[in-house]
Amino acid sequence: MRVKLPSDGAWTTVRDHLVERLKAGPEVIDGMLREGLIVGVDGLPVAPDAPYVPGTFVWFHRDLPDEVPVPYGIDVVYRDEHIVVADKPHFLATMPRGSHVTETALARLRRDLGIPALGAAHRLDRLTAGLMLFTVRPEERGAYQTLFGERRVRKEYEAVAAHDPGLGLPRTVRSHIVKERGIIAAYEVPGAEPNSESRVELKESRGELARYRLTPHTGRTHQLRVHMNALGLPILGDPVYPLVTGPVPPDDFRRPLQLLSRVLEFTDPVTGTDHRFVSSRELAAWTSYADWDQ
Repeated sequence: MRVKLPSDGAWTTVRDHLVERLKAGPEVIDGMLREGLIVGVDGLPVAPDAPYVPGTFVWFHRDLPDEVPVPYGIDVVYRDEHIVVADKPHFLATMPRGSHVTETALARLRRDLGIPALGAAHRLDRLTAGLMLFTVRPEERGAYQTLFGERRVRKEYEAVAAHDPGLGLPRTVRSHIVKERGIIAAYEVPGAEPNSESRVELKESRGELARYRLTPHTGRTHQLRVHMNALGLPILGDPVYPLVTGPVPPDDFRRPLQLLSRVLEFTDPVTGTDHRFVSSRELAAWTSYADWDQ
């Protein structure tokens, strides 16, 4: 069970809030804390005297499934007193959701950097690798999230897909994308007013493969994957487009989606500093297709 700590309240400790909220009695809550059955976002037991941090989550340990560790590290590209920029590997979720709790970028960074209040300013698909922005101070998170909401962050992605010499590039792709809750794949609605826009450019080609620069001007779910598929160029390793494949074992890390968040560029809303970050990761299908296609 997941419990979010309210943003308003006068509780001193997590324990005090849970005693009042769960109505299980202080002796039950104290016992669960002593036995390590209540954990934080980092997967570690919540201490009996852990301070109350508004907006964070705790879980009942007995309800958490065992998670398969993602065998790739997350690199910190930049850190100051306001933000952390990290380079996320494939297969690592951004933040706790569903069966992914401790094996997430947010949980790892909170644990490794010792910043329990660290928050994500935006999301990156679990299957997509690359740059992400996190905020250090909860009171400043809204300012950074607004950058993304108002499209004041320049994002550049890289992808590997088939090469079609007859396809005229560069081009801008616009369409109306719908992503329904509970449905894995998003879809386009022909003739509807566009709500998504992506710029697609050919960086270089090598035989039947090519490397593409993708610049999204909107942020719809799966937007780049949908637009590449619509061009007849589904991104290598995509388990959803053009067809949803069957589930894979949680320890199967083969053939990662060849999509990378390469560049993040923005003016810091708190300090006024102009930032430009570039991922150092490489897409495996481009550097060694045989190793990727195992």
